[in-house]
Amino acid sequence: MAPETSEVPIISVAIIEDQRETREGLSLLINNAHRFECRHVYASMEAALEGIGSNPPRVALVDIGLPGLSGIDGVRILRERYPSIAPVLLTVYKDDERIFQAVCAGACGYLLKKTPPARLLEAVREIAEGGAVMSPEVAIRVVELFRRTQSPEQFSAGLTPQELRLLKLLAEGHQNKTAASEMAISIHTVGFHLRSIYEKLHVHSRSEAVARALRDRLIP
Repeated sequence: MAPETSEVPIISVAIIEDQRETREGLSLLINNAHRFECRHVYASMEAALEGIGSNPPRVALVDIGLPGLSGIDGVRILRERYPSIAPVLLTVYKDDERIFQAVCAGACGYLLKKTPPARLLEAVREIAEGGAVMSPEVAIRVVELFRRTQSPEQFSAGLTPQELRLLKLLAEGHQNKTAASEMAISIHTVGFHLRSIYEKLHVHSRSEAVARALRDRLIP
């Protein structure tokens, strides 16, 4: 009997970008990478919302400055219509206002277009596996932004000490595996805590959970 093989799943990606050169370059990068597939390419968010539901991708790379409906507004709609799609903003903008809006819209990542190709593919893989990624300079601004945000009162939202600790680790940039190591629990237990956190905070992604926790001062 032949031994069983564990095939690494193909990571399907959509690109929503109005600049043709950038759009074609990203498509070429993804299709030439091992176990990646560029499943959809759109020049506008309106076109994406109309067609992306047919054979939906796992990850969507979304530009912010799109003609018509913006990338941020589009991400909010994508999250509502297609919860299985993980949208990532890929942009030149790194100002506080757009970062804040993107996180609140439910983006699973915020990457700058100057991100090196190898790191971009690595980030897409992390997103596909349930992670959340940001360019380093963006992550620093997010932490600073939400720490400056004042909330009328601090409350736990019914979160357990374990869930609060996990949120703090996520805010510090840990992924599921490293958070599990820090907490001395299994990665499956981390997943269980995450689902509970999402339900209690009424959010749909790690980035939304961290943003809510920082905004409401659930974690220092």
